[in-house]
Amino acid sequence: MEPLIIALLAGIGFIVAYHTYGRWLGHKIFALSAKTVCPSYKLKDGVDYVPTSKGVVFGHHFTSIAGTGPIVGPAIAVMWGWLPALLWVVLGSIFIGAVHDFGSLVVSLRNNGQTVGDIAGRVMNRRVRLLFLFVLFMALTIVLAIFGLVIASVFKMYPSAIFPCLVQIPLAVLIGVWLHQKGVRLLLPSLFALGIMYATVVFGDVGILHQINSTLQAQSIFTWVVILLVYSYIASVLPVWTLLQPRDFINSLQLITALGLIVLGLVGAAFMGGGAHTRQP
Repeated sequence: MEPLIIALLAGIGFIVAYHTYGRWLGHKIFALSAKTVCPSYKLKDGVDYVPTSKGVVFGHHFTSIAGTGPIVGPAIAVMWGWLPALLWVVLGSIFIGAVHDFGSLVVSLRNNGQTVGDIAGRVMNRRVRLLFLFVLFMALTIVLAIFGLVIASVFKMYPSAIFPCLVQIPLAVLIGVWLHQKGVRLLLPSLFALGIMYATVVFGDVGILHQINSTLQAQSIFTWVVILLVYSYIASVLPVWTLLQPRDFINSLQLITALGLIVLGLVGAAFMGGGAHTRQP
């Protein structure tokens, strides 16, 4: 019962913070207005500036934020006990992470989608711009290095994860074209993508797919790191609607579904006694 109570209190805390602290930031600090024209409309070019539905934009940022730091950080913090980790996740998300990401998005939106480096260079001077860009370069280099090493190690340890991950790439491109060029609603593409992804998780290591996974697993970690870095480069130079946005969107569907299943599991464990500890004699 205790884990369920903690999860419910954390969820309530996020909701209350969103409608109080978040609303105060939006109105008083950033002075948001629905009348403001976004760069995606003002500078629409079909490549970098593309009007996108709120659901896809939410999924894009939700998945991007749920990266290495928020996942690995709390896991390491658990070594010091669950209370510091819980406080870091809840209070840190509300007062540090959310404010940082919220502020960065607003500043970028009000400067035609530019990065913090370009904005700092224009507001301050060229030296500051170079400094910011250097910091961003080093930070992204570290993130990409960790991304490549961790994912390559996961593929070596769990080859059954290879095919489901590879399927996401053509699936994301298909969803991106479907949404961007056909102008369809999100419900059907969402159900289609979610069904395909969970089908690959269940059946992605059966029959000939097992042989494919085993063959790919035999590749060295260095080879996988190179492949992943090449993929990262290609994804970064393609128009955002072709791969990055739809990939993050379908990933967010999995994350949200998993969160819902975790909550259901906590409810089941709380009322069916699955979370009870057995006393040692």
